[in-house]
Amino acid sequence: MSQARPHDVPTATPPVDPPPEPAADAPAARSLLDRVGLPRSLAWGYAGLILFMIGDGIEAGYLSPYLVDEGYSKGAVGAVFTVYGVAAAIGAFLAGALADSWGPRRVMAIGAGFWAVFHVLLLAVALPLGSYALIMVSYGIRGLGYPLFAYGFMVWIMAAAPRRRIGAALGWYWFCFTLGLPTLGSLLASVLVPAVGAYETLWISLVLVLTGSAIALVLLRERTGFHGLLPEGQRSLRKTLTGSVTILLAKPTVGVGAVIRLINTTSQFGLWVFLPLFFTDTLGFELSQWLRLLTVMMGTNLVFVLIFGTLGDRWSLKKTIMWCGGVLCTASCLALYYLPLAAGADFLVAALAAGAYGAGLAGYVPLPPLMTAQAPERKGQVMSAYSLGAGASVALGPLIGTLFIGPCGVQGVIWIYAALHLLSSVLVHFLPEPGREPADRPAHPLSAVRAE
Repeated sequence: MSQARPHDVPTATPPVDPPPEPAADAPAARSLLDRVGLPRSLAWGYAGLILFMIGDGIEAGYLSPYLVDEGYSKGAVGAVFTVYGVAAAIGAFLAGALADSWGPRRVMAIGAGFWAVFHVLLLAVALPLGSYALIMVSYGIRGLGYPLFAYGFMVWIMAAAPRRRIGAALGWYWFCFTLGLPTLGSLLASVLVPAVGAYETLWISLVLVLTGSAIALVLLRERTGFHGLLPEGQRSLRKTLTGSVTILLAKPTVGVGAVIRLINTTSQFGLWVFLPLFFTDTLGFELSQWLRLLTVMMGTNLVFVLIFGTLGDRWSLKKTIMWCGGVLCTASCLALYYLPLAAGADFLVAALAAGAYGAGLAGYVPLPPLMTAQAPERKGQVMSAYSLGAGASVALGPLIGTLFIGPCGVQGVIWIYAALHLLSSVLVHFLPEPGREPADRPAHPLSAVRAE
C-alpha cells in the first residue's frame, strides 16, 4: 500500500468529526459542588437540612429557662428534656433500620411529620392549657422527629454519594447539621426572642422546619433514597429492626464502631452541662465570655468537619479518627481544664483550648464509612448502630458528670472524658480499613439510577 508523501495534496478535504463531548464526570465538567466534595445530586437535601436544624435549634438556648419562668420546677423541666433525649435516641436508632425497609426519603418525611404535629400540639394545646402532662407527651414524642429526618438523610448520603468522596460528603453533612443546631438556631433566637417573644419564636421555628422539609422532600430527586436500601425480598421491617440489634453481635466491628461513636460526643454533652459553672464560678469568666467560647468551639468544629472529612478520603479513615479525633480530643479535653486554670480568666488561652476541642470532635467524621465498610450489604442497620451511639451520648455525657463530679471534682470528670477519647483511639485499630474505590464508583448500586 502506497504511503502519501508530505508534498502530496489531496483533491478533497475529508470531513472532520466534531470533538467528543467531555465526559460528565470529567474534571473540567465537574461543578463547584463536586469539586468541594458535596454531591451535586444531594445538594437540595443539604439545603433542607440546614433550615430544618435551624428551626429545631432555635429553642436550644432558651426553652428550659422559658418553662421555668412559666412556673415549672427545674426538676420537672429536666424530666421533660430527659424524655425528649430518650425519644431522640430511639429515633436515631430507628432511622437506619427504617431506611433499609422503606427508604431514606420516607423516613425523613415521617420525621418531619412527627416534629410538626407534636410541635403544634405543644404550642396550640399543651402550653396554653399549662398541662405538664401534655407538655411531657408532646415535646417528648417530638424528639423522634429530628433524628428520623437528619439521620435518614445521612443514610441517603451513605447510599448515594461516590465512595471515594464519602468523607467529604459527610463532612458537609455535619457542617450543615451544626450550622443549624446550635449555631444559627441559637443566633436567630437571640434576635427573635427579644423582638417578638419566646412563645412566638417557637411558631417561627415551625415555619423553618416545614420549609426545610419541603425543600428536601420535594426538590431532592436522587433516586436511591426513594426505595428501601435492601433488596426487595429482604425488606421485612421486623427482620430489619431485629437485624439492627443482632448486627452488633454478628459483626463485632460494627459494635466497636458504635462504642467509638458513643465516646465521640459523650464529653461534649457532659462538658456543656457543668463546665459553664467551672468557668464562671471558679475561673472568674463572665457568662457572656463562656458563650463566646462555645461559639469558638463550634465555629472551629464547622471548619474542621470539612477538613477532616476530606483528609479521611485522601489519607486514611482510621488514622484520621485516631489522631485527629481520639488523640486530639484527649489532649484538648485536658487543655480545657488545665490551661485556663493556669492562666486564669484569659479569654485567648481558653479560646485556643476550646478551638482545639471543637476540631477534635470533628476528627471522628470518617467513622460512618469505616463502619459501613464492615457490612456494606447492611448499610441501614450499620447506621442504626452508629446513630444509637450518637443518641446514647446525649444521656451518658451528663450522667458521667452527675455521678463523678461529687467524689472526683471537675478535674476527675475531665480525666474520665479524656480517658474515653484515648480508648477510642485504641478501639479504632480493630476496624479494618476499606480498600480504595475507583473515583466514580457509587456507594450503592441503586445510586446509579438518577433523576433527570
